[in-house]
Amino acid sequence: MAVDATAVPADRGGVGRYVDELLPALAAEGADLVVVCQAHDLAHYAQLVPGADLRAAPAAAARIPVRLAWEQVGLARLARRAGADVLHCPHYTMPLVPGLPVVTTLHDATFFTHPEVHLPVKRRFFRTWTRISLARARRCLTPSAATRNELVRVAGADPARVDVAHLGVDPERFHVPTDEERAAARAHLGIDGPYVAFLGTLEPRKNLPALIRAWSTLPDAPDLVLAGGRGWDEDVDRAAAQVPAGHRLHLPGYLPLELLAGFLGGAELVVYPSLGEGFGLPVLEAMACGAPVLTTRVLAIPEIGGQAVAYTGTDEESIAAELAALLADPARRAELAAAGRTRAAGFDWRSCAREHLRAYAAAAAA
Repeated sequence: MAVDATAVPADRGGVGRYVDELLPALAAEGADLVVVCQAHDLAHYAQLVPGADLRAAPAAAARIPVRLAWEQVGLARLARRAGADVLHCPHYTMPLVPGLPVVTTLHDATFFTHPEVHLPVKRRFFRTWTRISLARARRCLTPSAATRNELVRVAGADPARVDVAHLGVDPERFHVPTDEERAAARAHLGIDGPYVAFLGTLEPRKNLPALIRAWSTLPDAPDLVLAGGRGWDEDVDRAAAQVPAGHRLHLPGYLPLELLAGFLGGAELVVYPSLGEGFGLPVLEAMACGAPVLTTRVLAIPEIGGQAVAYTGTDEESIAAELAALLADPARRAELAAAGRTRAAGFDWRSCAREHLRAYAAAAAA
């Protein structure tokens, strides 16, 4: 079984988190792994999945155009030479003439359902590759039934060839934090008092300008911390520039993984006002850390949050009203925190890995 990890970004976000959590879980389930990665990631994967057969892509493949070209001419050849019976391509694209069964992960359908929240070039690229993978891969994987259903609706996917594998949460990393972990997160952020938290890429589909404007209308509001890498959403800066005096907005960028439990679990409330998600991993991680969560009822998020989170509309008036109500109701926040911990315990990476192994077996047998 070969897994292509060459698309993993240096910051380990997005597909990086998925691959880095999936591989050890696959190994724990007894999978015989060949991991194809960037040369600079060899040591990382040697530590992450000891005993896996590690193969490095050419150094030039660190550049995205070269990697995509090498994927077509070199990836499958390398997997076949390593003796793999199935190749898993975990980020939309795949070799067109692979010579062995391919399973491809399609993370969300928002390139079709919410095209306005993606750059035009990215939208065209991922729409094209989603359709190609749906047509040519032996099996496709999605992280939620909502994403699978949307792909059936908008991209003509055959539901019999699309498998759902819910993502998981690592309880060693995402847990109710200790006082020391909360203090470490606060020290890193330079915050003394209460705060409202967001975790994720600062991009248009996260709907952060609406959150900033909603929070700005609340008197005596706690600090607002938007943690994550900067996307292409210029409206975030415009909304930030209009924050009134007396309100404190923090944009700390990426937070180290070891600070995330303290950051999420130390918040009065975690708000995730997304316009569309294939899964919504930060919602699950916040729940696991014992944080009450306010989010939206769009696409996959209710499949993950169920009744253990509070919901709002996507407009700033709705966000402001729900945010104010929850901040004024500590008993409701405590109830959500307890429910979230219980629900999050049902999502684990071993279960995710088992769904992947079933898809690999079906691809090999097809």
